[in-house]
Amino acid sequence: MRSITVLGATGSVGESAFDLLMRAGGPGRFRTVALTGGANVLRLAQMARALRAEIAVTAWPQCLDQLRAALAGSGIEAAAGPQAVAERRARPADWTLSAIVGAAGLPPGLEVLARGGTLALANKETLVAAGPLVMSRARETGARILPVDSEHSAIFQALQGENLETVEHVTITASGGAFRDWPLERLAQATVAEASRHPNWDMGQRITIDSASMFNKALEVIEAHEFFGLGAERLRVLVHPQSIIHAMVTHRDGGSIAHLGAPDMRHAIGYALNWPERAALPVPALDLAALGSLSFAAPDEARWPALRLAREAIQAGGAAGAVLNAAKEQALDDFIAGRIRFTDMAPAVEHALEQAAREAGFGQSPRDLAQVLHWDGFARRAAAQWRGAA
Repeated sequence: MRSITVLGATGSVGESAFDLLMRAGGPGRFRTVALTGGANVLRLAQMARALRAEIAVTAWPQCLDQLRAALAGSGIEAAAGPQAVAERRARPADWTLSAIVGAAGLPPGLEVLARGGTLALANKETLVAAGPLVMSRARETGARILPVDSEHSAIFQALQGENLETVEHVTITASGGAFRDWPLERLAQATVAEASRHPNWDMGQRITIDSASMFNKALEVIEAHEFFGLGAERLRVLVHPQSIIHAMVTHRDGGSIAHLGAPDMRHAIGYALNWPERAALPVPALDLAALGSLSFAAPDEARWPALRLAREAIQAGGAAGAVLNAAKEQALDDFIAGRIRFTDMAPAVEHALEQAAREAGFGQSPRDLAQVLHWDGFARRAAAQWRGAA
């Protein structure tokens, strides 16, 4: 019986994973080692009971008593705090899904890689902030990383049996988010509520807003660079409102291999869960005749400057990914809190990158978690300073 852990179980990706695990037989097929979550401890406890987890962990220490009460009589251990989330060495699992949102997913992800397990990676910030460190850690320990972002899973599947040297370029598609049809002059007045409504995907608030600003896609471009070793010149973004084609791999002979599927995260999660096999999943097959047509457009970087910043970060290398990611998180926090406008997020990130480029060591990739956290803190301060000066 394979052992599993789900980091970020109560988020949208974690909920999809839970659905798949229960449909596949739940505790009768998998031994659930640990589930982690945030403040929604009642849901976390419900999941832990259903999967008969050994331990449930909330990242919020103030929620520990509530979690313990919700698990009373189950025999499931309760723990709390970021350190408890990260400390996975004492409870190894064969397969770990990292679905924690933001840079908080990096420490527990590194813990999984340190013991040589399989990391199913839905947390794109792990590779964006520390790609060289993460990939080298996996090589050193023999750990396996399987992509769970729908776009990177699509690339991974399209490359099976292919030679990466024959790849001319890879195209990642983007829905365009909530504001793809808005007039540019209206974007500065966009509200948090408006940015939080995605036309195709059912996701959490932060990633939905990132989709509207295209920072989500910017992170995915950097993630593809780190995971597949592709330079910025071989990575493209195409606006595809229907979200049916998730990625395309174009070879030097002019042919392209595309991955198509319904906009349902259970496909990418299920592929990683069952890899290298393909198992039946509760995801409907496409009816192309019913769809009728698919549409595409080149992204307008005046509308989505995040894409330019991603390309520049790849070209800069070093700590640029860690800086971009942390500055983006700070800018997103400020937008949600009403401190800046929607259109202020990209300038805040660009300011942080410019300030970081003047610092010693910026051109060197972080060698350990401490260095990643150094640049993370620097970027957040710089983005906040831009807010104060703007």
